[in-house]
Amino acid sequence: MNKNEVFAIGLMSGTSLDGIDLVYVKFDKKKYQNFEILHSETVSYSKEWMFTLQNAIHFSSSDLKKLDVNYGKHLGSVINSFIKKFRIDLIDFIASHGHTVLHQPEKGITLQVGSGKEIANVTKQKVVCDFRTQDVELGGQGAPLVPVGDELLFSDYDYCLNLGGFSNISYHKEGKRIAFDICPVNIVLNKYAKELGFEYDDKGKIAASGTFLMQLESELRMLDYYKQLPPKSLGLEWVQKEIFSRLESSKRKPEDLLRTFTDHIAREIAKVLPKGVKVLVTGGGAFNEYLIYKINFNKKVNLIIPSIELTDFKEALVFAFLGLLRIDNQVNCLSSVTGAQKDHSSGKVFLPIRDSIKI
Repeated sequence: MNKNEVFAIGLMSGTSLDGIDLVYVKFDKKKYQNFEILHSETVSYSKEWMFTLQNAIHFSSSDLKKLDVNYGKHLGSVINSFIKKFRIDLIDFIASHGHTVLHQPEKGITLQVGSGKEIANVTKQKVVCDFRTQDVELGGQGAPLVPVGDELLFSDYDYCLNLGGFSNISYHKEGKRIAFDICPVNIVLNKYAKELGFEYDDKGKIAASGTFLMQLESELRMLDYYKQLPPKSLGLEWVQKEIFSRLESSKRKPEDLLRTFTDHIAREIAKVLPKGVKVLVTGGGAFNEYLIYKINFNKKVNLIIPSIELTDFKEALVFAFLGLLRIDNQVNCLSSVTGAQKDHSSGKVFLPIRDSIKI
């Protein structure tokens, strides 16, 4: 076996609750850019799991601990099914982001449920997880974490833009990687699509049919977050307080809210991008043709949407990569991105033994 080849499973559950993204990937330790996604799959949540994760923000401390264990067992089961389905036999480790329930870094709080100990015991594999906590303990935002992957896997692009639950951007400037959350995306759009009986706004067709609410969008533009300089990051708590409260109080139709907020997203993203730059666009929002059109309408840039596999599974891929860096004790959190006191190697490692040992 080539000792420079590493085989890993990466998994990610985003705030938009589209499902659990899994990738089986091969890395070349001599040249990270020579990665290969061998298998990939998105496993949808049951109604019960979706309800639980949507409401976990309101759970007590003891209920969150139970959720951490139960969700970890669930992830382990999902991974085992993935392994069986694709007949995977070479696995060096599993890297799991978990699911973010709480993210208030200004208060020193970030919580991703999905116990690594439980995943290790269920899958009988080495597991790397809990990538954000150490960064917050070092005074950082604990987010975004994907920019390390942007730097080392996708350096051919001027900017890397992810359109998931939130939009976040990453770019190289003056010898440093800069990255931050721009604004919410699917965490808002999916909510109003579901009110109309759809899982999401397919290609942005509903938004395109709605009426733009100028006064509401003007209010959104004035939010303090948009005036802050990076490093900065967003969480569900902020969306509930600042976004949903305003959209709900407007008493307007879901179609109009989708139109207005999609236009708002496009405007905020365009503000960040210099004219003419080459941008890698990934995440579910990359398939929202109306949103992509509006970004280009606001700023003429070269938006590049890669293969469907990379578009859908880039974050799961990058968390597998972060796991590789952690196991090799290489930096996987950049202080220039998160605002932490220093660059560091973050993540906890669990081994699949009877009383799983954390190292």
